[in-house]
Amino acid sequence: MQTPFLYRAWVAASTLLVPFVARRETAKLRRAGMSVQRAHEKLGHASAPRAPGAPLIWFHAASVGESLAVLALIARIGVALPRATFLITSGTATSARLLTRRLPPRTTHQFAPLDAPGPLKRFLRHWQPDGAVFVESELWPQMLRRTRESGARMALVNARLSQGSIAAWRKRPQLARYMLDVFDLILTQNDAMADAMVEIGAPPERVARGINLKSMAGPLPVDEDALFEARAALGHRPVWVASSTHPGEEKPVLKAHAELLKRWPNLCLILAPRHPERGDEVSTLINDAGLTQTRRSLGEQPGAQVYLADTLGELGTWYALTGMVFLGGSLREIGGHNPYEVAQSGAAVLSGTHVANFAETFAAMEIAGAAKLVAEGADLTRQLAQWLEEPTALQQTRRAATDFAESQTDRLDGIAERLIKALELAP
Repeated sequence: MQTPFLYRAWVAASTLLVPFVARRETAKLRRAGMSVQRAHEKLGHASAPRAPGAPLIWFHAASVGESLAVLALIARIGVALPRATFLITSGTATSARLLTRRLPPRTTHQFAPLDAPGPLKRFLRHWQPDGAVFVESELWPQMLRRTRESGARMALVNARLSQGSIAAWRKRPQLARYMLDVFDLILTQNDAMADAMVEIGAPPERVARGINLKSMAGPLPVDEDALFEARAALGHRPVWVASSTHPGEEKPVLKAHAELLKRWPNLCLILAPRHPERGDEVSTLINDAGLTQTRRSLGEQPGAQVYLADTLGELGTWYALTGMVFLGGSLREIGGHNPYEVAQSGAAVLSGTHVANFAETFAAMEIAGAAKLVAEGADLTRQLAQWLEEPTALQQTRRAATDFAESQTDRLDGIAERLIKALELAP
């Protein structure tokens, strides 16, 4: 297949720009507390050895959610291939910290190399992957082509492109075919995405519908010590959680809580913004709403009307305190967040209506009675009040959520088997 001009132009541009981009990216990691050695992984300098003689399967994901979504898949493949080792790469310090706590056996985390000749050559020369699995929409041109040229077989899982990305690829059909031809298997999240991938140039015989791997990530970790302390502080108070909230969502959440407090004055809201660095901003909103608060980042325990959980990686602990979770990113056009994490914790799922990223999942959960979609304001207050008034109704929704989450996990073995076969990794 002829190399498209746009690809050659990108290679040339990246070669010129890599010193400047490298300086920016390594500085960002250093500011986030990463060591110099770890920051230089962005330049392809490995900070860990490759196990000699063992097959290595490389998983690459961009975001925290994508990275966590493949951990259960790595674990399943690890059981089927006991000699195999695994490498997972991501781009941010946040993802590195969260992944390090949850890595499956024989798995190493590194920061993904920049999409430029030098970093990629060093990375591939050191790790020599036998197979490479890319997650969702992380399609860096040189990373894909150079990995293929290294001899590794490749797969794209959980494939999901935005409508904007699909439109952009349609305008560059030669480049799209050149990129997508590297994959031996493409598993999409749904049938519509499978059709879209074929339309923009993916070989039809290599495209199939898979599953949303975020349903397979496994329950969020719970800090038992923190859970014990929080339970002791709360006593018998009723609790609800609003998690992963974004700007513009805290005000209606706090308004709903203020209304609920009129009938349930001991009710506690645990408010966990999506980005903990917004803690001061959200704290001001709580004060402006006339509500009392304590803050996790200050080492305080829940004791006021609102507990501001402005720390990272503790959602599993807060979910364990309640049976009612409102999932943010859904009262504004953000696309929603992963409802499986809530369902796996045994809590009932509440969400706004803007859930494009998980539209099929929420539709199925609503049918199963495992989730409720609400508008902001009175609708959110009304649903929470119903559950507080009718514990039996809440328990039914919680059971439905748990059953729904458990029903998805049996499908993971099938995905693992398909990847092992496509990547020719059978023992």
